[in-house]
Amino acid sequence: MQQIARTIALAYNNLPRKHRIMLELLTVITLAISIGQSFIYQSNSGNNTVNSIYLDHKQLKTINNEASEPIDQPAPENEISTDELEDKTDNNSDTHDYIVTAGDTLGSILTQFGMDISDVYMIAKNNLALRNIKIGQTISWTVNNIGELQQLKWKVNSYETRLYTLINGKFQETIEPQQGEWKNKVFTGKLKGSFVNSARIAGLSYIEANVIIKILQWQMDFRKLHQGDQFAVLISREELDGRNIQSQLLGIRINTGGKDFYAIRAEDGKFYDRQGGGLAKVFMRFPTIKHFRISSNFNPRRVNPVTGRIAPHRGVDFAMPVGTPVFAVGDGEIIIAKHGGAAGNYIVIRHGSQYTTRFMHLKKILVKPGQKVKCGDRIALSGNTGRSTGPHLHYEFWLNNHAVNPLTAQLPNSYKLSGSERRAYLIRVSQVVPKLQNFNISLG
Repeated sequence: MQQIARTIALAYNNLPRKHRIMLELLTVITLAISIGQSFIYQSNSGNNTVNSIYLDHKQLKTINNEASEPIDQPAPENEISTDELEDKTDNNSDTHDYIVTAGDTLGSILTQFGMDISDVYMIAKNNLALRNIKIGQTISWTVNNIGELQQLKWKVNSYETRLYTLINGKFQETIEPQQGEWKNKVFTGKLKGSFVNSARIAGLSYIEANVIIKILQWQMDFRKLHQGDQFAVLISREELDGRNIQSQLLGIRINTGGKDFYAIRAEDGKFYDRQGGGLAKVFMRFPTIKHFRISSNFNPRRVNPVTGRIAPHRGVDFAMPVGTPVFAVGDGEIIIAKHGGAAGNYIVIRHGSQYTTRFMHLKKILVKPGQKVKCGDRIALSGNTGRSTGPHLHYEFWLNNHAVNPLTAQLPNSYKLSGSERRAYLIRVSQVVPKLQNFNISLG
C-alpha cells in the first residue's frame, strides 16, 4: 500500500503545474459533492414514520375535483420577451404609484394590489386624514420583500405632501410643505426615434412623456408613430429655487398620418377630446358571460403549506366546463397566443400601454399574435391543458407591469362630460387649443 502511495506521489510531482492545479480542484469538488449527498441522506432518513389518514368519499371528491393549478405552478411571464410587453419603467418592483380616481378609498387602492387589510388598518387607524384622499391626487407606497407596507406618500396638492413611515410598529406622519411659482409653456417637436426620446429632446421630462402615452393610449399605438410626426404639449410647471418641482399637463396635440389627436385637461383632472368625450375604453369585469365559481382566489402572498415559501397566485381561477367561450375584456392586441408548458394553451392581450390580460389552460385558441380584438370578442375556449388538476380558466389582470386582483381592480371607464361641466370644459378648450396650433413655437 505504501509503495502504491509513493508511486502516485511521484507521478503527481512529475505533472506540469497547470495539471496539478486542475487535479486539486477536481479532488475538492468531488469531496464536496460526497459530503453534501451524505448530509441530504441523513436529513431525509430522520423520520421514517408514515401516518395513515382516512377520508370519507365526500372529502375525496372535494379534493380531487378542485379546479386550479398546484400552488407552486410557475407563471409564464418568464417566457414573454420584454419587447412583447410594454417597456418597463425604472420603478422598483416593490414601489407602486397610483392616481386616485372616482370611488377610490385608501383600502380599495391598496387591497387591489394584494395588500393585507391589516396593513391598511394599521396605517389608517391613527391617520384619519387619509380618509380624505381625492380624485387626481397621487398615492405612492413601498413594500418589503414579503409584501408588507413600509412607507406611503400622499401628494395632497401642489404645496403639501404627507409621508407615512413605519417606525417601531407604527406609521408616523411627516408633512412636507412645498410652494413655488407656476409657469405655462408650450413644447413642440418632431418624432425622431421613439416618442419618449423625441419628447425629451423637445424639453419634456421622462415622466411627462410617459403620462402623455397613458393619456392617449386608447387613441393611438405610440410604437407605430411615423418619423416626422409632430406634437405640441402645453404644460404648467411649478418652479422652486430654480428647479421644477412638479408639473401638470394642460393640453396635448399629436399629428400623425395627417390626423390630429387632442387631449385637454378638465377641471376634474381628467382628459377629454375637444368635444368633451372620454378617452378611455370600456372594460368588462369578467371574461365569460356566466359568472362561474372561483376555485382559487388572487393572493400575491400565498404561502405553500408544505415548503413554507411564498408562492404568489397572480390571478383568479374560475371552475368551468371544458369548451366554455372566453372573451376579451377590452379592446386590445394579441401579443401571445401559444402553448406554454405549465400554463397550457395561453393568450396575452395588451390593452393600451398600461393594461395586459392573461388567459391560461385553454382548450382552443381562436386568435393569432398581432390580431386586434374588441371588447367582447371571443378569443378562446376554456380547457384543462398544462399543469392543472381540473377544468378551469386562470385569468390575470396586470396594471403597469404589476398583477392586480381582477375582481377589485379599478377599471377604466369612458365617462362623457355633460351639462354645466361640458360648457365649462368647452370654454377651456377654446383657450388651450389655439396654443397648440403652431408646431413651430420657440422653445426658448
